[in-house]
Amino acid sequence: TECVSGCVCPEGLFDDGRGGCVEQQDCPCVHNNEWYSSGEKIKVDCNTCTCQKGVWKCTDDVCYGTCMIYGSGHYNTFDGKFYDFDGSCEYVATQDFCGDKNSSGSFSIITENVPCGTTGVTCSKAIKMFLGVSDDSQYISEIQRDVGDDVQYWNRTVGLYLVIEASNGVMLIWDKKTTVFIKLSPDYKGKVCGLCGNFDDKANNDFTTRSGLQESNALNFGNSWKQSPMCPDVTQEIKPCDLKPHRKSWAEKECSIIQSEVFKICHSKVNPFPFYEACVHDACSCDSGGDCECFCSAVAAYAQECIKAEACVFWRTPDIC
Repeated sequence: TECVSGCVCPEGLFDDGRGGCVEQQDCPCVHNNEWYSSGEKIKVDCNTCTCQKGVWKCTDDVCYGTCMIYGSGHYNTFDGKFYDFDGSCEYVATQDFCGDKNSSGSFSIITENVPCGTTGVTCSKAIKMFLGVSDDSQYISEIQRDVGDDVQYWNRTVGLYLVIEASNGVMLIWDKKTTVFIKLSPDYKGKVCGLCGNFDDKANNDFTTRSGLQESNALNFGNSWKQSPMCPDVTQEIKPCDLKPHRKSWAEKECSIIQSEVFKICHSKVNPFPFYEACVHDACSCDSGGDCECFCSAVAAYAQECIKAEACVFWRTPDIC
């Protein structure tokens, strides 16, 4: 199905993979199983790719990294590794104090996770952001800020979100519920550590523990980043739908929107399956009120990834969220 010259087309023309014959400069390109004509442009993260003679030619700007923490213990690292971790403690989400004890870092972001619902899953209740190197800390709403001489910051509200932006290239975006996005400038590539991974464009080494070891198990990795040795280690993965089977069919029915026609344009760009599973997990576990909010946050997390992939979906209706 590639653009090739051969016995199917007259001399000098190429099979375009769609049953036609075209000149070489008109060869189409494929991205996520979709065909694009020569000259068409797509966005991949912060870069623009143009289809030229059947090959993508892309700009090579270095992009900001985004880590998402949402719902009951779901993490999507800077490098796109998706995993669940339900610890009840304070954990390092990301920081640039890594490895060398004497290394001077400029920031640390801590997530405080507490049980939500009765099944034992946890949600991020507060995010603490330490900037600079001084020791005095001050609380501002749920965001704790500790400012050294060298790092300035600004906060503003954008739509549903509270945004805190610091002069050192760190940005925190919070929906004032259970979703947090941490954005880092490209200068931090390979220099950070914590539950959000190391931001080196390789997802397979994101489970690096506090002591610098590679771990394959999400629980061991997560436990290594707790702030207090007094907190218990997480020893097993919680499966709320097994504990609350009566909620499972409702959860699957509601969350099926992620795999439905509504999000069809996004399916080829962002795999819906992990987000669907996370949605069912959250809808089963939110049994102390706020179950619709848990469901909405889970769908919004997928919608947000779709927007990043240039697939804008209008999924909210008067009946849904």
